[in-house]
Amino acid sequence: MRRMIFVNLPVADLPTSRDFYTSLGFPVNETFSDDQVAAIVVSDTIVVMLLTRDRFADFVTGSVGDPRNGPTSIACLSAESPQEVDRLVGTAIACGGSPWLPKMQDGPMYGHSFADPDGHAWEVLHMDVGGDLGGDLGGVDETALV
Repeated sequence: MRRMIFVNLPVADLPTSRDFYTSLGFPVNETFSDDQVAAIVVSDTIVVMLLTRDRFADFVTGSVGDPRNGPTSIACLSAESPQEVDRLVGTAIACGGSPWLPKMQDGPMYGHSFADPDGHAWEVLHMDVGGDLGGDLGGVDETALV
């Protein structure tokens, strides 16, 4: 079985958030979506679950955090090139997102970031690792990480 990651995000306006993520080129898995949830397929192993704030509250104890008041998490997507980093961030901003941090270049890493319409922070990072991340990944194929 391939391990998957599900990023669950509370959203204020599900149709707006759904439109934002589909504008980035990510499809919706309608089987796992309804009027309170949209399952956004980033890859065959990553799904962003957009949940109305009330539906998200069903899964947490305490109050639902508000990313507009301060970061609640940072998700980072890999990119195949610096150009893909710039394209994805540019598209996000053009489709209703906002800039988050300035572009960054540090050795083999190039990244940029945006916040979605609810304020959730997303980094997009290209790592030119030349096939070597420099450490034991416990049997994980390094090429699957970039």
